[in-house]
Amino acid sequence: MRRILILHALLGTGHLSAARALDAAFARFPGVEAHVEDSLDFINPALSSLWKKGYKELSEHAAGLYSQVYRAADTDDAQRAMAENLRGATRGWPFFQKLEHYVAEFAPAAIIAVMPVPLALMSQLKAEGRLACPLYGVVTDFLAHSVWAVPHVTRYFVPSRTTAAMLAWQGLDPDNLTVTGIPINPAIAEPKQADKLRWQHKLPLDRPLVTIFGGGVDPATIAFIAARLVEQEVPLTLMICAGRNERLLDALAGIEGNATVGLQKLGMIDYVDDLVTTSDLVISKPGGLITSEVLARGTPMITICPLPGQEEPNADFVTLSGAGISLRVPELVPITVLHLLESPALLSRMRANAQAVGKPRAALTIAEQVLADLEVI
Repeated sequence: MRRILILHALLGTGHLSAARALDAAFARFPGVEAHVEDSLDFINPALSSLWKKGYKELSEHAAGLYSQVYRAADTDDAQRAMAENLRGATRGWPFFQKLEHYVAEFAPAAIIAVMPVPLALMSQLKAEGRLACPLYGVVTDFLAHSVWAVPHVTRYFVPSRTTAAMLAWQGLDPDNLTVTGIPINPAIAEPKQADKLRWQHKLPLDRPLVTIFGGGVDPATIAFIAARLVEQEVPLTLMICAGRNERLLDALAGIEGNATVGLQKLGMIDYVDDLVTTSDLVISKPGGLITSEVLARGTPMITICPLPGQEEPNADFVTLSGAGISLRVPELVPITVLHLLESPALLSRMRANAQAVGKPRAALTIAEQVLADLEVI
């Protein structure tokens, strides 16, 4: 039995989703046992909580400061980045002794890090000769921050050729950069019929479906977009998924659909992929995972409210690929939705472009490559 250790750090949900996608992919191969672990679970609970809370507060409530910190820490010199990242890992290791003990006890055949923190920590172990197994890095945004650059990585799995080209330009070895896409649930690679999904979820078949994923967006922004859309005379169904954002549901309380524009407000759901598949248009923040999931289903996308620095390149990738439109001004969203719905040829081209750049098999491709490197398939 070959053991694969998948490490993340629960700073936002995207890295966890990527880790779980890889876990599901490895589960399809006999003789392989994958484990997903949060590297922050191995430090003092109070420190872990402080770190996670600090990240959440900074990214959600101080976006300008977050952007400054994010950009200031970036460099286009890979050798400099590697040295700085290893120094950071060295300073951090006193807090992660339990993680080293766990790795030694688990004895993995390979380690995959889907977040820079555990990648740097494992790289430091390899630099000191305390880790022998192959180490892989999975980049989960379309533009890789230099914090990903560390030595002793067997292979990087990156979202796109653009990502690979930029990392190579910064000084990473092109031979160690494999374009796979961002790992998403392998089930997304399986075809679904949109009409059947609409019937299953009791959604009208005779009008366009627009889905807004608003979990990480300011409730006032989503409420504004919804209020403007339900005022229109163009028939459509509007689905708004709040996820864990309870404040969003409160903000939508006074907004109702009508005979022309149907409105459904949803909290946590387990059929996100169904909605993406059957939607004519998806509106969302451009997180690496949700962007990859939407592109994998070939659904046109409007990206809004990107996290400065980290998510802005994801939005740019969607636009440059011709798979969607990036809008930074909420007032433009309702107008753009109507324009796209009234331009079926444009929507069709965007769908084709999304299908061209989407990578639904990303997690499986990564698993296949790792196992091929280990010579077990």
